[in-house]
Amino acid sequence: MTQNENLVNRLDDFDPRVRREALRALAAQAAAPPPGTSVNMHAHSFFSFNADGWSPSRVAWECRQGGLYAAALCDFDVLDGVEEFLDAGLLLGLRAAVHLETRVYLDAMRDVETTSPGEPGVTYIMGGGFVRAPAPGTAPANDLDAYRQRAGERNVALIGRINGLLPDMAIHYAQDAVRLTPGGNPTERHIIRAYVSKAAARFGDGDNLVAYWAGVLGKDGAATQALMRDQPRFEEVVRAKLVKRGGLGYEQPSASTFPPAAAFVDWVKACDALPMITWLDGTSKGERDPVALLDCLCGLGGVTLNIIPDRNWNVPDPTDRDRRRAALAAIVAEADRRGLPINIGTEMNRQGLPLFDDLDGDVLRTYKDTFLRGAQILVGHSLLARFADHGYGSGQALAEFSDIDKRNAFFASVGALPPLTDLQAQTLRDGGPTRALTWFRDRLRALA
Repeated sequence: MTQNENLVNRLDDFDPRVRREALRALAAQAAAPPPGTSVNMHAHSFFSFNADGWSPSRVAWECRQGGLYAAALCDFDVLDGVEEFLDAGLLLGLRAAVHLETRVYLDAMRDVETTSPGEPGVTYIMGGGFVRAPAPGTAPANDLDAYRQRAGERNVALIGRINGLLPDMAIHYAQDAVRLTPGGNPTERHIIRAYVSKAAARFGDGDNLVAYWAGVLGKDGAATQALMRDQPRFEEVVRAKLVKRGGLGYEQPSASTFPPAAAFVDWVKACDALPMITWLDGTSKGERDPVALLDCLCGLGGVTLNIIPDRNWNVPDPTDRDRRRAALAAIVAEADRRGLPINIGTEMNRQGLPLFDDLDGDVLRTYKDTFLRGAQILVGHSLLARFADHGYGSGQALAEFSDIDKRNAFFASVGALPPLTDLQAQTLRDGGPTRALTWFRDRLRALA
């Protein structure tokens, strides 16, 4: 292993000091390609679940080495990586933003499926462009703690149901699942990995283990053995069998399972971040009419839209692919009509997902300008919110730009500026918000 490879591996250490020192060493000695025009504005880290165990620093490093124009961290239920990722962006010369994703209950669609298949009223939702964690002791900090605690309680209940049905591989939440993530915020995928590890420890790695999993999954031994050779695919199948709808540990959610959507939107705004609508793929009943969907969620307070394009263009079946591509075209057109910035990414929470979407490919090049502009707006918001107290949804910005197209153009122009350096960032901090805003405006005029 070379010294460079060793430093890259240290980016995933659970100790933040080790990660910070490794990133500084890499930044000082490794060249990076010039930024291109691709983005990944939705990448999970090991603070929720990254398929390769990447930290926020590692996500930033790989995105910069990959020549991305911009990147955003997006973890479930936590902001543990916000400062690390934004600081890594400054160090590496990467345009950066940080989002948070969760699930909520949307009473207005209590009888309709949207982004959570088989679960009417439940929807994924995001906050976009967080620039700091809320100060301890404040109401937003208490709410964030409550979201984390509630997620933990759901996990404990899920494990209790599975343990009761599969006692031979019962796991302990803290000892087997929590330890897999440095922030103590395991997801379903961490829980599945813990069960797979526990079963291997209990039955070994031979015929007994194959026979056990064959019984759990309802497959014959040969099929199970073949499946187990592909660990990522195996874990996805186990996840479907144990925790997804119809699985052994699944429990149909109700209005009390997840926080109310309106409360989450209010929390995002209190953090000076942007309520972000999520869109799955356009196939559910609630997503088939993009006008009605966005009427509802923009009415709730959504001001941006998240899309994972891979779900709609990279589809094997021709009939399904045509339907999904048409749905993608419809939602993008409706978002553009409303002036909704679109945030895209690949999630990186499953093996095999690419570092970024190819915006020059046959399908996505149609939307390249829209997707690039969305990234620029989110980055511009993050810069102005962090250094100038002038975020996209701030009172000052709303007063100055009542016209949505002009507001989008201004924030996109800030996001399109050359990436901020560490030295520039410190100068902006020292000068205060008013001078920082003037500095950004001066740069725009100088480059006009």
